[in-house]
Amino acid sequence: MFLKGALIGLHVLVSLVLIAVVLLQSGRSAGLGAIAGGAEVLFGKKKGLDEFLGRVTTVVAVLFAITSLVLGFRY
Repeated sequence: MFLKGALIGLHVLVSLVLIAVVLLQSGRSAGLGAIAGGAEVLFGKKKGLDEFLGRVTTVVAVLFAITSLVLGFRY
């Protein structure tokens, strides 16, 4: 019973982190017309953050899928 509660709590936490990370990412067309947005991409500031958030999103999405499958098949 404790394991099920812990797994549900972990699943809720992972889902909230996934929502937050996706919302923190900039859109694909963000900054295309603005001078500041283009300068940030040119100097690597925005690109590095977007790459990092992309990797974090991938890891958290895999954790979300694993916890969903375990909860679906086990409980």
